This record gives sequence, C-alpha cells and structure tokens, in this order.
Amino acid sequence: MAERSERLLLLDTASLYFRAFFGVPDSVKAPDGTPVNAVRGLLDFITRLVGEYQPTHLACCWDNDWRPQWRVDLIPSYKAHRVELVVPGGSDVEEVPDPLEAQIPVIEAVLEAFGIAVVGADGYEADDVIGTLATGAGMPVDVVTGDRDLFQLVDDEAQVRVLYTARGVGKHERVTNDWVREKYGIDGHQYADFAALRGDASDGLPGVAGVGEKTAATLLGRFGDLAGIVAAAEDPASDLAPGPRRKVKDAADYLLVAPKVVAVAREIDLGTPDLTLPRTPADPEGLVALSEKWGLGGSVTRLVETLTPR
Repeated sequence: MAERSERLLLLDTASLYFRAFFGVPDSVKAPDGTPVNAVRGLLDFITRLVGEYQPTHLACCWDNDWRPQWRVDLIPSYKAHRVELVVPGGSDVEEVPDPLEAQIPVIEAVLEAFGIAVVGADGYEADDVIGTLATGAGMPVDVVTGDRDLFQLVDDEAQVRVLYTARGVGKHERVTNDWVREKYGIDGHQYADFAALRGDASDGLPGVAGVGEKTAATLLGRFGDLAGIVAAAEDPASDLAPGPRRKVKDAADYLLVAPKVVAVAREIDLGTPDLTLPRTPADPEGLVALSEKWGLGGSVTRLVETLTPR
C-alpha cells in the first residue's frame, strides 16, 4: 500500500454533532430506547471525510468553554442569545436539547475507544483549538466546520482550507482564498476584520452600524485592515468619505475590542497531543461493548473499515 501524503483533518466537533442530531432521525435509538442519532451521524461524517480526504492526522476539536468569559468581558452580547440560564457564581449554559446532551458522553467514549484525538483547552472554544493546531502544522490542513468565522484561517500558501458544511457534509464546499475573494471580495486573512465590521447576529456581534458586507469589503480593499481603516477615520487628511468616517468613529469603542473577540487564538498551550490517525481501534473490546450497548452497529463497522489500511 502506498503511503498517504501527510494531511491533517481538524473537526469542529460540536458543529458536526449538532448537524447530525438535527439531520438524522431521532428514531435512531439504542436498544434501551436512548436516541443515538448524533453519535451515529458523527461517526458516519468522520467515515465520509476520512474516506474522501485520506488524512494521516485527525483531531476532534472540543469546546471546553463555548462562551469564554474573556470574550464576554470585551463584548457582553457575545453569544448572549444562546444562553439558556446563568448559574449564580457559575458559568453560562448553552441551550442544548436534552436528547443531544445525553449523547455527548457517548460520543466522547466512542472516540476514545477508537483512539481518535479529542483536543480542547479550558477557557477556549473549539475554534481556538483549531486555529492553534492549524497554525504551523507543517502539513496541509482541512478544517471541517459550518462556522464562517474559521474562514480567517484560509491560507493557500500554508495549504490551509476550510471544508464548509453549511449545506451539509455531503455537499460541503472547499473554501480557498479564491473562494473567499469571489464570495466576499476580500482575502482570507482579512475575514476576521471583515466580520468585526459587518457584525454577526449568530455570535451576538453588533458590527459597525450602517456598514454591511459591501462597505466592509470596500474599506478593507482600500485600507488593508481594521487598523488601517480606524487610522484613516482619525486622520483628517485621509480620503475616507464623511459617511463611513463617521460610522467608524462612532464605533470606536467596539472596534477597539472586536478584533480580539473575533480572531481565533493561535497560540494556546495544548501540550503535545498525538493526532496520528488510528489505523486500528485503541480499545477494540471497549469499542465492541459500546457498539452493542448503544446500537451503533454499521456506523462503527464502517469507520473501522475506513481506518484499516488496505
């Protein structure tokens, strides 16, 4: 068998198991009646992606903290609409359907039995883990997500692209710099500043009032980055038109903190996790037991077969 060229596949795991939960019928259940649609769906997604892209390395990136306090301190509205409740003296709890919440420990146990690396960091989101692992990976990287925020990682020179699953894992798009430029009129490295200017209701980012995608792209095309735009707004001699100048200056406090909130972290201390793709399950007996208990049958079998060298 010919050796695979090195390639790292990074999964925005929650993005995928949420998609599986809502896309796979809840009639898919374990023998005891517990829904396992998210578990089976995620395993099937991994099988499809590993089969198509033939990675040598794989990480299921985890949200140890889906709404880090340091981001909320900077922009209080950050993901605020997703909060189910606030525990006094504790952390915000994201609204997760009970039948999905019950499946998350099963997902973790199955991934562990396979020997697939699960990587998270306290105080950080999966996006930050992905940003750190993708930066300086030393090999081509495919980031699997339905989150546009990660377009900021797209870098043709470093061979980092996003496999964007907004239309489904089976209909995912391969996001390169050309794709970003055609879609938004900017380069991938400008996407974080673009998102800060435009705002993003799904993340509770207000953006600059009156600045939409076209204006944001035009400003970035002229001034390069957010710092350049702010500098132009503050410079009476610049040729920035009065309208955008006023809008940018009015949003000065927001623009001071937005870049730090929107930019994914790239230098988290993650230790030295082994991201090597397992070719055989790390715990075969445990995997069989989990498969039988939760009725994972074909989903486990197909992934084992896909991982096994031929």
